[in-house]
Amino acid sequence: MMQRTHVLAALLSAVLVAGGAQAQIMDTPASHAVIMDHETGTILFSKHGDEPMIPASMTKMMTAFLVFELIDRGEISLTDQFTVSEDAWRRGGFPSGTSTMGLAPGDTPTVEELLHGVIIMSGNDACIVLAEGISGSEEAFARRMTTLAHELGMTSADFKNATGLEDVGHVVSAEDLAKMAKLTIDKYPQYYDWYDMPSYTWREYTQANRNPILSIEGVDGLKTGHLEVSGYGLTASAVRDGVRRTIVINGLDSMAARAREGERMMRMAFQSYDLKVVTPESVELPEVQVWLGEQRAVPVSLADKMTIAGHKAALEKARTEIVLDNALQAPIRAGDTLGKLVVTIDGQPPVEAPIVAEASVKKLGFFGRAVEGLSQLIGGSDG
Repeated sequence: MMQRTHVLAALLSAVLVAGGAQAQIMDTPASHAVIMDHETGTILFSKHGDEPMIPASMTKMMTAFLVFELIDRGEISLTDQFTVSEDAWRRGGFPSGTSTMGLAPGDTPTVEELLHGVIIMSGNDACIVLAEGISGSEEAFARRMTTLAHELGMTSADFKNATGLEDVGHVVSAEDLAKMAKLTIDKYPQYYDWYDMPSYTWREYTQANRNPILSIEGVDGLKTGHLEVSGYGLTASAVRDGVRRTIVINGLDSMAARAREGERMMRMAFQSYDLKVVTPESVELPEVQVWLGEQRAVPVSLADKMTIAGHKAALEKARTEIVLDNALQAPIRAGDTLGKLVVTIDGQPPVEAPIVAEASVKKLGFFGRAVEGLSQLIGGSDG
């Protein structure tokens, strides 16, 4: 049976206390939403964030990332040219009535030009041309997208196409889209810069970047999405004072609502949410009682740092306790893992980190154990 020792609320005050005591825990009209701290990958806020959803054109982040990977592996290059098929033109060009790069049958854009068409113009034709040129068909390319996503830990992903156009079973979670953004930023900064371009022109056709909050402080990407069945969505990332946060929203009912909620969520990501790293040196834990030892208690400390994140109002009310694996009995060696420190924050899974003994405790001799046993017997008789 686990032994639980409650830690005073003030124990972590030095690392948990943050401003905004009157703040309310946030909600959003979006059907799916996530706020992620970029450096740690910690999810600060989630509304159905782990549920597969229809991503619409936010799919194109994965389309582009797979192309980045293939360039990195040497399978293709930015200067390779692919020919625009009539199918790509009909399903993704001007005849489709959907987001387009404005390609025409027989055009031979380079991979770099097509990537600009995907990232900035949200061109469905550009996606299809890349898919056909690389894998022979869009379906084969989508299978590679899914395989790569799973390899990267995005297990909710099931891509049926490269465009994000409506297709049965084409889904990914908001949390996995946030991971996709993080991977893009971390692994391919030279290409991520393209997400910040205000517009792109293919021949005579110019399309402005569709990200509605690109002019907001620190925002430098990523991608919008919209289908009738999914509503309006946005994955966006920003840096302020050296801290990067990423938001994903989906299911809004208009472009205006997406712009408003995107701006509000990004503001909240920096103003209302916080992340604290608790190190072994920054927190002093109470001693833990030891049974049958030459000392009755042993000092303990965190074995490693722990990251605690969430809404500032919730962090202020965080509850902490030490949970021991068992009632401690000597002998104990310095460095032994004795249990864990558990931090509970409303609305979030508990955060845990192992605790270790800071000193050794020898076992009592025979006479000492007898005296200890007698004292426990006497003490145990009290009502």
